[in-house]
Amino acid sequence: MRILFVAAECAPFAKVGGLADVVPSLARALRDMGVETAVFIPRYRGVEGETGLERCGEMRIRLAGEERPCVIRRGGLPRGEVPVYFLDYPPYFDRPGIYGEGGEEYPDSPERFALLSRAALELPAAVGFEPDVFHVHDWHAALVPVYARFGGGAPPKVLLTIHNLAYQGTYPRERAEGLGLPPRALDAITHRGKVNFLYGGIVFADLVNTVSPTYAREIQDDGEGLEEVLRERAGRGELLGILNGVDYEVWNPETDPHIWAHYSADDPAGKAVNKERLQRELGLSPDPDAPLVGMISRLVDQKGFDLVMAAFERMMALGIQFVLLGTGDPVYERFFREAAGRYPGRAAALITFSEEWAHRIEAAADIFLMPSKFEPCGLNQMYSLRYGTVPVVRATGGLRDTVREYDPTTDAGNGFVFRDYVPEAMLAALKRAVDLYRGDRGAWRRLMVRGMREDHSWEASAREYLRLYRRLAGAPG
Repeated sequence: MRILFVAAECAPFAKVGGLADVVPSLARALRDMGVETAVFIPRYRGVEGETGLERCGEMRIRLAGEERPCVIRRGGLPRGEVPVYFLDYPPYFDRPGIYGEGGEEYPDSPERFALLSRAALELPAAVGFEPDVFHVHDWHAALVPVYARFGGGAPPKVLLTIHNLAYQGTYPRERAEGLGLPPRALDAITHRGKVNFLYGGIVFADLVNTVSPTYAREIQDDGEGLEEVLRERAGRGELLGILNGVDYEVWNPETDPHIWAHYSADDPAGKAVNKERLQRELGLSPDPDAPLVGMISRLVDQKGFDLVMAAFERMMALGIQFVLLGTGDPVYERFFREAAGRYPGRAAALITFSEEWAHRIEAAADIFLMPSKFEPCGLNQMYSLRYGTVPVVRATGGLRDTVREYDPTTDAGNGFVFRDYVPEAMLAALKRAVDLYRGDRGAWRRLMVRGMREDHSWEASAREYLRLYRRLAGAPG
């Protein structure tokens, strides 16, 4: 079985969100099961220079009225034998950003990611990797099944994974005229008057999945305008939900190279050391009894930051310390910078992207706040469980699938959950967490350890994907 992943992101080469973590982790997990996997992404600026990547192929693709000479380079994922093929076309990808700059998408985004999809279908001939299934991710690669269907010959089998339905790749019809698709194909992927890359992928992929079972159900009722086609696919048994996993070689407090002290479920004492060091490093008061609340996120509406802004003064009135890591909407960036200034010694804002600080905050925080408006899967709540950082989440998507409300009468559950998308509901859940932290340290420790012992590894999820590949390829099992 050979599987080619086609995506816009893959850590450590290019990362904006959780997609970048999922692609390499799933590819490795499948490789460990005997599946031959490879990854295909653009070569963005900053990816190793020419001496570090092997030139292994080339192709010429006509797009937007011009011949586009592309070079294919080969590298590999760290810790394994999974090859990564890079689409090297500097006019489109040698830029400061992956998707855009200054909060604005690059104006030629349709051409950039149409080129990725076209090149993916030509990759087997260029490098000799013939996949049984193309596994394409999000709208950036969603034209793969469209080009395959309208290109003549027998189309390959394609699985489309939707990581976030809010981003669809929608453009005016005239913007798509040069993408090399016949008019009938453009007609077929036009939705509500615009060419929609993700809609085209949903229509023409052989199977579609999302990254949690709850999200697969939710989007059939609230699917960002795509409810009808999603319900059609679900009605035919062609829309499924598979929960993402965690790469415990990367996210493991027993071995994490980024944190100050290692610890485990059997010996969690090192967590207090991490908390003290983070407080010192970020100028927070060195108070071991103050509940430290962490957030690591893109600063966008989806992540519930309107709730946090509305409730922030009341949150701080609970006597917490607060630390945030992330970038995004300038309104939120400014708010949290100013909030850190209003609460010296109690609040810190790192308006940046830092893998190192993401690990340190997970290891140091007592509580992780994730009040998302919607969340296809979410990874940080699962990282938090592993690090003994109790999650406070809204019951949506993958958060609902992974976090269970703590019940003091049975001492069960692994976090705190609220349902209504209002500041008061979020505050009530956070207060339940803070009250338990302050009122019953024994119960808090049991809650921490229970979460640390849960298994959210990729193994079970990879088996589910393998079943889908076999279904598509007509293989037994």
